[in-house]
Amino acid sequence: MSSVIDKFLRYVSYDTQSKDEQESIPSTEKQRVLAQLLAEELKAMGAEEVRVSSSSYVYAVIPATSSKKIPVLGFISHMDTSPDASGTNVTPRIVNNYDGGTICLNQKENIALTPEEFPCLLRYIGQDLIVTDGTTLLGADDKAGVAEIMAMAEYLLAHPEIPHGKVCIGFTPDEEVGRGADDFDVKGFGADVAYTVDGGALGEIEYENFNAAAGRVTIHGRGVHPGSAKNAMKNAILMAMEFHRMLPVEQNPMFTEGYEGFYHLGEIQGDMVQTRMDYIIRDHSREKFEAKKKLFLQAADFLNEKYGEGTVEAVVKDSYYNMKEKIEPHMYLIDIAKKAMEETGVSPAVVPIRGGTDGARLSYMGLPCPNLCAGGENFHGVHEFASVQSLEKIVEILIQIVKDFEAVE
Repeated sequence: MSSVIDKFLRYVSYDTQSKDEQESIPSTEKQRVLAQLLAEELKAMGAEEVRVSSSSYVYAVIPATSSKKIPVLGFISHMDTSPDASGTNVTPRIVNNYDGGTICLNQKENIALTPEEFPCLLRYIGQDLIVTDGTTLLGADDKAGVAEIMAMAEYLLAHPEIPHGKVCIGFTPDEEVGRGADDFDVKGFGADVAYTVDGGALGEIEYENFNAAAGRVTIHGRGVHPGSAKNAMKNAILMAMEFHRMLPVEQNPMFTEGYEGFYHLGEIQGDMVQTRMDYIIRDHSREKFEAKKKLFLQAADFLNEKYGEGTVEAVVKDSYYNMKEKIEPHMYLIDIAKKAMEETGVSPAVVPIRGGTDGARLSYMGLPCPNLCAGGENFHGVHEFASVQSLEKIVEILIQIVKDFEAVE
């Protein structure tokens, strides 16, 4: 058996970056390569019902070893990495026994991982950290989850003497572009309940996430020579700035935490004649979420009244909703996860997700699916890192959850 670290280092060598605004699933063909590798490894370790769908979803089953009637449990992670940073030629290395100081990632490019910029590093003094070379993301989001589930599966299949119910495994493409659940075969997956393994630091358990929407604003201006522009020019760039100033300045990711929602301007492009802005809109409260969307559209209406109908086009599309209402009838999932962590020497921390997972959408598709830690930090950028000890401990937690599930009726 290869260790979870061996698996993780192997999986991050595959570029599986997904791509926004693609009709096909997966959004990039390169995701198919890792999907096939995982299927082959699952077959080799003895998993059953291994299949890869036409959309590159990987499914497998660890057969039950107990005769008891136990709810069928699933574990899910996503294979793709974020479009926010390159996933090509990932070159990880392990910093042994981290001493709390600066980690030089790339001397030539002067890129470093410092506790001053990333205070979370100080929680890992004495641990072994897997880091990048400063030119790519690492891919712990969510290949750490993939590696942990694979290591759990290999262990359980090698130890049939451990009594447990049927366990289903699923790996998805395109989670990072909001489409990880689009083609997920809930019925064919076969689980009654599941966990996504797609969180952050060791010990985190999450069953509350943002309600989320994507907002796009397209502003149509009028180009006129600046020498004769008075009362004639309509500068789309300036109107875009005006639109953004109408949104609450404090409701920005840079100034929010916990349950606080935000408007996030992720991309702006264009010129005086036409400018486009792409936002994500987030809030844990459904009431505040709806109010945020309403204000967003009202800002467009105001500018259309000011500059003329059709100047501003604003479209808002819901992405996913807070899974809390779907998990609350199944709170034993949270209790079991907390118990498993305590049994393996980890202090559980139930925290809200300041984002979303496949589990949020799957919960609304009939598969209650809270989220567990995967052990990485600083996702979606070149400063991403993961703790060796965290990845190893999470495998223990997953195995313990499977063992403890045998008591569920």
